[in-house]
Amino acid sequence: MSQETLTHGVAAAYPAKVAFLGLGVMGAPMARHLQAAGHDVVVYNRTLAKAEAWVAVNGGRAAHTPFEAAQGRDIVFSCVGNDDDLRAITIGEQGAFAGIAAGALFVDHTTASAEVVRELAIIAAQRGFGFIDAPVSGGQAGAENGVLTVMCGGEAADFARAEPVIAAFARAVRLLGPVGSGQLAKMMNQICIAGVVQGLAEAVHFGKRAGLDIDAVIDTISKGAAQSWQMENRASTMAQGAFDFGFAVDWMRKDLGICLAEARRNGSHLPLTALVDQFYSEVQGMGGNRWDTSSLIARLER
Repeated sequence: MSQETLTHGVAAAYPAKVAFLGLGVMGAPMARHLQAAGHDVVVYNRTLAKAEAWVAVNGGRAAHTPFEAAQGRDIVFSCVGNDDDLRAITIGEQGAFAGIAAGALFVDHTTASAEVVRELAIIAAQRGFGFIDAPVSGGQAGAENGVLTVMCGGEAADFARAEPVIAAFARAVRLLGPVGSGQLAKMMNQICIAGVVQGLAEAVHFGKRAGLDIDAVIDTISKGAAQSWQMENRASTMAQGAFDFGFAVDWMRKDLGICLAEARRNGSHLPLTALVDQFYSEVQGMGGNRWDTSSLIARLER
């Protein structure tokens, strides 16, 4: 099996017994795609009513605890908020690691630190099951449409088992190295996005002050070297000052904090990332905690 899957909508090679822990804006649709692909899905959410509501719409079964959800499952997926949340559902009281069987596999889609996933992988190995860190890119729309990009770290044999199941909600899946590599790749992803969004915000702000037709200019320059996903999907709403959707500033600051902490550990220099993180703190000070990350333009126009 290749290390990369670029096909979407292909059912897994076998119907797996899976659990999905965390039914937020990303986890709920990811679990839905697993159910639609024919897998036997058990879901867990910190708020039981949310899990029961998911089951009412999609089928499957709701579990009361991560421990219960993990029992008898081939693969346990998770997608929660941060390092502490991840520890809570895995090694906390009634955590999944106490319920998952030897020989099974845990796949985590949380954007977390490389440190925590390495810590959990050691515990998993001691208990006889596999662990893959597999953060995603593509946002809520990518999750809803089943076209996420998944960056994986772990053992090749574990990845080979997980890959056809992950394909239910992904258009690109790749093993990038040992455990932690997925999180490090996601950090690179967020570093790139931070710089691009700031550049786009400045360009749109400049164009508005210059009296240009922003949509016309963007339609033109997006055909050239300035093209980016952010330009095609956020320039117009940036110009309109519409930010009530998308990836929240609070989440981006969490991710950039992870990047900056890892940079301090590995000795890399991220001056632009640190600056953009500071700009996002200013947006939070404006009350924009839940605004989309494209709201960087707001601090330029206040």
